[in-house]
Amino acid sequence: MRDDQYPALYRSADAASNKYQRNYLALIKSEYALLLAASLLSLSVFSSSIVYAIATAVLGLSAAVLLTRSISKPEQDWYKCRALAESVKTLTWRYSMCAFPFGEDNEAKARNEFKENLERTFESNKEAAARIDAYWSAESQITDEMRRLRSLPLPERKAFYHQHRVNDQRIWYSRKAAWNRTMSRRWVIASVVSYIAAAGFSVARILHPQISLWPIDPLIVAATSIVGWIQIKKFNELAVAYSVTSQEIGMINIILEHSEDVSTFSDFVNEAETAFSREHTLWIARQAN
Repeated sequence: MRDDQYPALYRSADAASNKYQRNYLALIKSEYALLLAASLLSLSVFSSSIVYAIATAVLGLSAAVLLTRSISKPEQDWYKCRALAESVKTLTWRYSMCAFPFGEDNEAKARNEFKENLERTFESNKEAAARIDAYWSAESQITDEMRRLRSLPLPERKAFYHQHRVNDQRIWYSRKAAWNRTMSRRWVIASVVSYIAAAGFSVARILHPQISLWPIDPLIVAATSIVGWIQIKKFNELAVAYSVTSQEIGMINIILEHSEDVSTFSDFVNEAETAFSREHTLWIARQAN
């Protein structure tokens, strides 16, 4: 389903999560960029009190960015809002597929059950709820697409869930695993190159002491910043986790093939959504540590 076909609460939490993620990563990038700028300005070639004053100011700005990030903790808001959004998404798929407890035999009861589950999810994520925008609050929590999916015959619901939920999740995790592996290799190479260059310049400085301009400090700052970025993004850890999840989702398809009636399909949807939720809960825990 497209984002605009999910409940308003999902769209609010998703937008807030994306905003806090951008803010968090922007602060990290700004901090590293300022440190690199300060190290460049401290080179002996810039032997001017004005340049040194600017370097000091840049270091102060870097410290201010670090303090802002430590106090505001945008990463925590990112994780909490993402957890709320994914919880609502899971409820949406269960409701749309008529999975227990949102059976198709009593539509009014299913709507009421969905409302109560949504309220419980909202209440259990109060901290995230306080961070989301009220922009979508007037829009529907049960969209036309959700109603349409519930009205489909069982074979069509199964096909839709298989294609647009199970397969989409498998492809997403597979692509993210490959992307994280690639990014891990690239950033590690960049860090190693920076360290080797710094070591090379250090040796050259010993051999040629008459030369005063050696960009050793900026290279060390660049290398350590890259290491910090790798640790923040957790490329290797996520590559492994996403690869395992992709394989698990692939095996879930075997169960779907034997879900031949409403009851077994309901059990399958709940089992699949539990697996998706479990992986996301583990992702939140990994990021928070």
